[in-house]
Amino acid sequence: MNWIYAILANRNVLLLLLIVNIIGTLYGYYWYGWQLADTPTKFLVFVPDSPTASLFFVFVLIAFLLKRNWGLMEALAIVTLFKYGIWAVVMNLLVLVEMGELDWLSYMLIGSHFAMAVQGILYAPFYRIKVWHIIVTAIWTLHNDVIDYVFMMLPRYPVLDLYTPQIGYFTFWLSILSVGIAYYFGIRKNRLKLS
Repeated sequence: MNWIYAILANRNVLLLLLIVNIIGTLYGYYWYGWQLADTPTKFLVFVPDSPTASLFFVFVLIAFLLKRNWGLMEALAIVTLFKYGIWAVVMNLLVLVEMGELDWLSYMLIGSHFAMAVQGILYAPFYRIKVWHIIVTAIWTLHNDVIDYVFMMLPRYPVLDLYTPQIGYFTFWLSILSVGIAYYFGIRKNRLKLS
C-alpha cells in the first residue's frame, strides 16, 4: 500500500486532483444554478451539496500542496464527499429504476460522484482530524439534512418527488454513516496514519 500513498502524495498528482476538483466544483455550482436562482437567500449555502463537498476538498488539497493540514476542512471533506457522492449515485440509480433509462450526463454524474466518495477516503491517512472537527462537521451535516428535508431545499429530482420522505430517512442515516466513516478513517486509535 505504501506505493499507492506515495503516488497520492506526489505533487503532480495533487495538482491534477486540485484542477479536476476545481473544475468539478465550478460545474457543480453551474448545475445548481437554476435551483439557486429561486432559493431564499438564507438557504443558499445549504443547497449546492456536492460542489460544496468538493470545494472543501479543494481547500484540503491546497493545504497539502503547502505542506499543511487543515483538520476542519479535512473532516468536512471526508464526510460530505462520501455522503453526497454516495447519495448522488443512489439517486441516479433510483431514476434509472423509475425511468428505465438514463442519459449520458446521469452516467457521468454517477461516475464522478462515486469518485468523490473514494477520493475522500483515499486521502484519510494524510488527515489530521480532531474530535471537535468531527463534532462541528456532524452538526453541519445534520443541520443540512434539516434544511433539505424540513424546508425542502434538497436537490431536485422531479421523478423521485413521491419518495421524498424515504429519501430523507435514507439521507439521515447516510449522514450518520458518513460521520462514522470520518471517525474510523480520521481519528480512531490504530488508524493508518502517514507522516
